[in-house]
Amino acid sequence: MSERHDVIVAGMGGMGSAAAFQLARRGLKVLGLERFDIGHAMGSSHGVNRIIRLAYFEHPDYVPLLRRAYEVWRETEALGGERLLFVTGSIDAGPEGSRVVAGSLESCRHHGLDHAVLSPAELAARHPGWRLPEGHMAVFQPEGGFVASERAIQAHVTLALAHGADIRGREPVEAWEPDGRGVAVRTPKGVYRADRLILATGAWIGDAVPALAGKAVPERQVLGWFAPRDPAAFAPDRFPVGNLLTRHGHFYVFPQWGMPGFKIGLYHHFREEGHADALSREPTARDEEALRAGIREVFPAADGPVLRLAACLFTNTPDEHFVVDTLPGLPQVTVASPCSGHGFKFASVMGEILADMAEGAKPRFDLSLFRLDRPEIAG
Repeated sequence: MSERHDVIVAGMGGMGSAAAFQLARRGLKVLGLERFDIGHAMGSSHGVNRIIRLAYFEHPDYVPLLRRAYEVWRETEALGGERLLFVTGSIDAGPEGSRVVAGSLESCRHHGLDHAVLSPAELAARHPGWRLPEGHMAVFQPEGGFVASERAIQAHVTLALAHGADIRGREPVEAWEPDGRGVAVRTPKGVYRADRLILATGAWIGDAVPALAGKAVPERQVLGWFAPRDPAAFAPDRFPVGNLLTRHGHFYVFPQWGMPGFKIGLYHHFREEGHADALSREPTARDEEALRAGIREVFPAADGPVLRLAACLFTNTPDEHFVVDTLPGLPQVTVASPCSGHGFKFASVMGEILADMAEGAKPRFDLSLFRLDRPEIAG
């Protein structure tokens, strides 16, 4: 079987599904390929929701992308008739001068973002579910919240299909190669040809792009939902999403939404790395205890019975910045790995950017932070 498309998108997770939608709405002939089901629990985007925030401690250069991401999420909501972005406010907390606090403040000041600096007592008075240790401080930014990640992928795929895209689940990319100025992509069901290829395969990106093997490293994570002793304190209108550094690690938290329980995760959990196919998706009692340590220290009113645990994957680069670039000598192939545990919120704007790149247009954002030839990736 041989079919010709304008663009093939490998991977229908957050980035790939958004790219397929944006390309299809521009009138291009799009083929989207997914190794698992459309919407699955083997990668990085399941578990109901993901944080979105403007006070970006990772680097101020992300903020212009985020401003556009908010706009495109709202446009996608209007087109699909379903709410995807929920604003709760966001908290970045930790010891004074810590990376999370200092980086958040830098982004707020550099971009003129509305924010407030709160002591532990001030934060608890506003949001009783939060109980920071003494010596910590919090940066509150009112526009933070979360994106309904699972529903967002389904919305992107639904809209892509409505605009004529050909989306296929359970059809992994086995190999690809240049085909003149285009590409040929082989799956178990045949060979497809296209002018352009977008590789958005998440934790499997090292298989598709050998230069990223050992540079984009899959890591096992575990999320937990716990029954709060005071449910009202963890409702979306009273509990902001947050990132916080404590003596037990770097946690990220959500209000109750979408399923019962206060949601919490721990960055770099147990630092269990390996190939995506080899990492366990089965949570353990040890996973639960690591999450509960953060609950007991900062969220004691949420220290109730565990309701659910779920494993997912990070794909970490050495500097924890994304990889978004064309392959050297192959301008028809775009690599999209907004990764390292903080990418999903950008899926909406990344869809636009990847569509621009696939059409040979220069994106309107500075993407130099994400280049393949930066020392942390190329060295």
